[in-house]
Amino acid sequence: MKKLLLASAVSVALIGTANANASEHSGTYAFDKEGAHQFITFKISHLGYSWLYGRFNDFDGEFVYDAENPENSTVTVTIDTASVDSNHAERDKHLRSKDFLHVSEFPQATFKSKRVVVDDDGEADIIGDFTLRGVTREITLEAEMLGHGEDPWGGYRMGFEAETEFRLKDFGIPMDLGEASETVEIKISIEGIRQ
Repeated sequence: MKKLLLASAVSVALIGTANANASEHSGTYAFDKEGAHQFITFKISHLGYSWLYGRFNDFDGEFVYDAENPENSTVTVTIDTASVDSNHAERDKHLRSKDFLHVSEFPQATFKSKRVVVDDDGEADIIGDFTLRGVTREITLEAEMLGHGEDPWGGYRMGFEAETEFRLKDFGIPMDLGEASETVEIKISIEGIRQ
């Protein structure tokens, strides 16, 4: 199963092949938070009978892309855990409680990459430290670049998608929803604007 999560986000931008003009798209890219061209969604089984989907509405970050040496690229993500949204107010209140995210004590989740491994197909594993609910563990984001180029407003953009998964108990989440719901899958879609 593909390795999940957050961070919160972000590995796809780290893929690419070196070429004569590689340096043209190297640089530091800020997430397009203002234009809302970014999503962090999650999926977890509900008792083994159906899927529960949700997202985090408020997060930010940046990535540094080295086109000539993608392995030197980096990414950081910060997520406002209180922005969790599963399209159900009472459930969201429960997700913010001590049973799950405990947002009053841990208002942010973060991801900071440590290394990037690019395979022969041009896809990348972004390995980094993910902190959730006060617990920090290493996770891997499986990423791929979606594209890059000039935008209509004179800027330069790059987009990627990444996914990961982790067990709730690995990050100190005490709520036991049964064996079918031990693992959450996360998908991150990001569009960055070169600074």
